Amino acid sequence: MSSSLEGKVILVTGAAKRIGRGIALRLAQEGAHVAIHYSSSEGEARATAAECGNAPVFRADLEQVSEIARLFSDVEAHYGRLDGLVNNAARFTRFHPFDVTEKDWDFIHSVNLKAYFFCCQYGGKLMMKTAGGGCIVNISSLGGIRPWADHAHYCASKAGVIMMTQALAKALAPDITVNSVAPGVIPFNDVTPRIEELIDETPAARAGTADEIADAVVFFLKASNFVTGELIAVDGGLKLR
Repeated sequence: MSSSLEGKVILVTGAAKRIGRGIALRLAQEGAHVAIHYSSSEGEARATAAECGNAPVFRADLEQVSEIARLFSDVEAHYGRLDGLVNNAARFTRFHPFDVTEKDWDFIHSVNLKAYFFCCQYGGKLMMKTAGGGCIVNISSLGGIRPWADHAHYCASKAGVIMMTQALAKALAPDITVNSVAPGVIPFNDVTPRIEELIDETPAARAGTADEIADAVVFFLKASNFVTGELIAVDGGLKLR
C-alpha cells in the first residue's frame, strides 16, 4: 500500500458539491493534485477548487462522449498525466416502474453508467500513456446492492457500475486497479421522511458523512494492485437489513 498520494494527479467527476466535494477536499489534504470536474454547478465547483489549493476546474457534459474525450484531453494538457480517477457524478430520481419513461431511463443511465464506462475508457488510456498505470474508483450505491421498489431504473444503473467495475478490473489488470465504493445514507440539506426511515433502519443508528466515503476512496487509491475488483459498502450496515 502506498504511503502517500502526494503529487498524484486525480480527477474527481461531479466534484462541485456533496460527496464529490468531500472526496476532492480529502484528496487535496492528502497532497494530491485534484482536477475538479463539474457540469452545471460552476460556482460551487470554483468554491471547492479554491479550498483545494486553487485546483483547476474542468466543465463537461458527461452525457456526451465527445465531451468526455475533451475533458481528459484538457486534464492531460494541464497536468501532463493522470494517476487516478474517481467517478462520482451521478443522477437520482424516484418513480414507480410503471411510470418510468424512456427519457427518465436515459436521464439516469446516460450519466450513472454510460458516462462511467467512457470515463474509465479515456481515463485508463491516459493513465497508461502518461503514468504507466493508475487507480480508478467508481462510486456506486447501496441501491446497486439492495433493491428499492421506486428506484428500479436507478438501482439498475448502480448495479451496472458494480459489475462493470469487476469486468474492468480483470481487463485492465495489472496496471490499473478498478474498485467501487457504495455509499449508504449520506444526507446533506435534504433530510426527508424517507431518509429518516433509512437512518432508523441503519444498524449504526446514524447517517454517514462525505468524509467517511472519502476514507474508502483514499484506501483504494493508496492500495497496491493486489486490491482490485472490490466493493466497499460504507453504509453503517444498512445492506444487512
